[in-house]
Amino acid sequence: MMLLPAIFTLDIDGRPTLAFEAKNLRESQQLCHEHWLRQDIAVLMSNGEPLWDGKARLRARRSTENEIAAYRQAARDSKQTEGDLLLAYLVELDDLQETP
Repeated sequence: MMLLPAIFTLDIDGRPTLAFEAKNLRESQQLCHEHWLRQDIAVLMSNGEPLWDGKARLRARRSTENEIAAYRQAARDSKQTEGDLLLAYLVELDDLQETP
């Protein structure tokens, strides 16, 4: 029997920030330690503040029903190919425009 991936949420300092698929809780927790993710969330902004200050606690946990619904909607709207890791942000991101 093959298990389907579950949906997990990454909390940054207790704030639900993004949802993603993982095979199990252990795999989801490994995402918190990925260098590429830490770089991304340190640069991405929401309401003029970085998502992560480089110090706040990152914690993966099973998603709530609302977070799962947000993830599934993002997956439907996404143009990512099968097998790519989809990160569904649960916070509104600031525009990624270059400053002059």
